[in-house]
Amino acid sequence: MRIKVYMDEDVPFSFSQALLLRSVDVVTTQQVENKGLSDKEQLVYSIKTGRCIFTHNKRDFILLHNEYLRKGIDHTGIILSDQLPTGILLKRFMKLWFSLKPSDMKNRLEYLNNWK
Repeated sequence: MRIKVYMDEDVPFSFSQALLLRSVDVVTTQQVENKGLSDKEQLVYSIKTGRCIFTHNKRDFILLHNEYLRKGIDHTGIILSDQLPTGILLKRFMKLWFSLKPSDMKNRLEYLNNWK
């Protein structure tokens, strides 16, 4: 089983499309009409739907991850990335996607930069 992804609204649509073309189960904030929700609400949605959230908003999601750990609240995984060209994002993400299972992502904060 592969990880499913929920794209935060700051991630380019072209990246989501590239993942879909490679059979990655991905939905965007815009598709599910969650645009404008707070970061915490976006994370709650990802948990409810069993998806890892992918975001460029590193600072806020690091804080949320630490808050969840401190409170003993589980999440389905957070993938953080710098804003990079779609091709670079795709190459790094696919390495992660082929290597990690949903169970590996539980309560995990993963930096896409580590998947060069």
